[in-house]
Amino acid sequence: AIIIPFYKLTFFEATLQSLAHQIDKRFKVYIGDDASPEDCSALLQKFEGQFNFKYHRFETNLGGTSLTQQWERCIALSNNEEWLMVLGDDDVLDNNVVEEFYKLIEKNTFDISLIRFNHRVIDEYGELKSMDFQCKKYENTQDFLDKLLSMRETITASEFIFSREVYIKNNGFVDFPLAWFSDYATWLLFSKSNGIYQIQNASVYWRLSKMNISSKSQDILEIELKIRSLFLFMSFLQSFFNVEKQKQISFAQEHLSGLLSDVTFYNALGVLKKKSI
Repeated sequence: AIIIPFYKLTFFEATLQSLAHQIDKRFKVYIGDDASPEDCSALLQKFEGQFNFKYHRFETNLGGTSLTQQWERCIALSNNEEWLMVLGDDDVLDNNVVEEFYKLIEKNTFDISLIRFNHRVIDEYGELKSMDFQCKKYENTQDFLDKLLSMRETITASEFIFSREVYIKNNGFVDFPLAWFSDYATWLLFSKSNGIYQIQNASVYWRLSKMNISSKSQDILEIELKIRSLFLFMSFLQSFFNVEKQKQISFAQEHLSGLLSDVTFYNALGVLKKKSI
């Protein structure tokens, strides 16, 4: 099951086109419309018959309160498929993503809970901004955590496929404000038992644009929420993993610097003094 929490129409056609171009059609797409002001019905009609999908419009917006809860109610639309993928409404798949997924699970008998594809970053024009963040064919949780804390690559929600079993076992996604670091925490938990298996010859293209939450912002409230999530992630690591203190400090300092780099000194002090963080 490929789950798409829909809200933005701007790049959605490219996402759907990449699904229509999949070589292996053994998948179903579940589109959960988060009470978007943008109507995607005409666009969806263009793709009728090209791949199997189900569209549902929610009457209330949830993503504005909790993105991870929006992802979870979109997953609840699915029909108990064994494997799940949450794909952004602006992200794009190589045409062999589904094909390579089945090759991996059909030829291996070992326990797999979490699968990752090569990850590339594209901009709002579809231009490639980074090459593959290639990983070893298998990584345990500690390897993955070390890579996260060293900031050697970007991690997103879209390039992972996970079993419904591990999703249920861990009570869904880790919920942080704006889902900032929620994917990091969730993949760490999902990988604890069986690690991460990497598919190296297919890529997911994650779009970095001014329209998504990962772009630079001078909105003080948004920055406050992101910093709160950063501290919640640090607390999460201390609760569930054995992490060197200096690595955590360096990671937090780097992210704080990035979040506050475009904010005036006065506003930055105000953000950091907030009791909520």
